[in-house]
Amino acid sequence: MEHLTDTTDLDRAIHQHRTTTATVTLRHNGSPLAGQELVVAQRRHQFLFGSNWGESTMALSNGELTGHEKELAERRNEHFLQLFNQATLPFYWGRFEPQRGQPQTQRILNTARWYQAHGCALKGHPLCWHTVTADWLLPLSNREILQAQIARIQRDMSDFAGVIEMWDVVNEAVIMPIFDRYDNGITRICKELGRIELIRTMFETAHAVNPRATLLLNDFDVSPAYDILVEGCLAAGVPIDVIGIQSHMHQGYWGVERTQHVLEQFTRFNRPIHFTENTIVSGHLMPPEIVDLNDYQVSDWPSTLEGEERQAREVVLHYKTLMAHPLVEAITWWDLSDGGWLNAPAGLLRNDHSPKPAYEELLKLVKGEWWLAPTKMTTDANGQISFTGFLGEYEVSLDKRHAAFAVKDKGEAHIVIEM
Repeated sequence: MEHLTDTTDLDRAIHQHRTTTATVTLRHNGSPLAGQELVVAQRRHQFLFGSNWGESTMALSNGELTGHEKELAERRNEHFLQLFNQATLPFYWGRFEPQRGQPQTQRILNTARWYQAHGCALKGHPLCWHTVTADWLLPLSNREILQAQIARIQRDMSDFAGVIEMWDVVNEAVIMPIFDRYDNGITRICKELGRIELIRTMFETAHAVNPRATLLLNDFDVSPAYDILVEGCLAAGVPIDVIGIQSHMHQGYWGVERTQHVLEQFTRFNRPIHFTENTIVSGHLMPPEIVDLNDYQVSDWPSTLEGEERQAREVVLHYKTLMAHPLVEAITWWDLSDGGWLNAPAGLLRNDHSPKPAYEELLKLVKGEWWLAPTKMTTDANGQISFTGFLGEYEVSLDKRHAAFAVKDKGEAHIVIEM
């Protein structure tokens, strides 16, 4: 795929890959409804625009907040739902099940159902990861750790079936067997099994539990090592549905060309791509000599006016670059509000959950430039209307009657609705 460096070229590619010309025929008792004035409106994007959970949302959905904290959480949720249609929920094993046999299932389930009730698709993150994993694995043998990991996938995917149908099955496998910051059970079994065998075991377990689920392999390593690992897994028949790519840009925005280069590495696999964790800061940049981002520990990392303006420009360009690529199906921002991971000013919202310019500009794209607002149309003699819109779900309203329909494929769509 050729590099698109001009925003006009990006916009052209976005419309080529993301829109369709829909012809809708309205009938009543089999006869066309000619000359009828109606309203067509988009209700949902097919593309997944997401963010990770917020601790305040978790607490609010479990009835744990009152007063000012409740008001702040509600403000965050309002901004979340205005922009996003997908949420990533936490399944870090060490926090989800700090005591063996006592998982935080109900608390996460309450939050998941809240998002689901508000029309959000959900993803669980992650099922197998060497970081923030359960300490109680350490006294076990490798065989027992493997059995516990398999049982964990079987239990959690079963408990959340019908609510969470998308999972980061294995996270950051490139570094997993050589991770040496501290001892952990998952690195132990990855060393013994090897990356591909561990991934195969986890994906086959997950697929057996829920064959309908969308299963991701996710990594921050965008070097050829990840490319080679994906190739090896697919050659081994691992049922990877989606390739997940992280882009934590605490040290500066990648830029269009680097982003497109990363995408090119994985295009040959012809698998959907999700940019699962996206970060662009609105304060000072992390020093370039930092190799492990977790090593940068600061108590104060403020958002600045200059940084917010820079972040807004870069967020727009980043989303357009990803939207212009036909294999990208989801973008997840990380974190929605400042003060999350690394205490970074990485949010689209400030600490008080007020929107930054980046939020406002992204909203103009997702619910403006890439959205069909309620539009009046009149059917022709054949009871037809035509419009060009982004793939997703729509509603047509005629008098007091309403009908929903979906536009799923780019190019052209022909839809017949009986009112």
